[in-house]
Amino acid sequence: MSQMEPEVRSFLQKIGWTIGAGLFWLLINVLVGLKWGYAIWETGHELRSILFYVWFAGSLFLLIRLFYYWWKKNFSE
Repeated sequence: MSQMEPEVRSFLQKIGWTIGAGLFWLLINVLVGLKWGYAIWETGHELRSILFYVWFAGSLFLLIRLFYYWWKKNFSE
């Protein structure tokens, strides 16, 4: 099929999955936070804004853990 070395293919897969997951995470947070207004403090502390920032921090932590897991494992296995 492919004339690519397995190590190079695995490396490019990791890059592709990392960029894709990062952009998807960013798209979700921009949509919810800016487009729907959950990240904007309008009249003081609102529960929806607090929940958005808790979601943001938690999902960022999980995304970084996912990246760490992906880059530690070998995709060709």
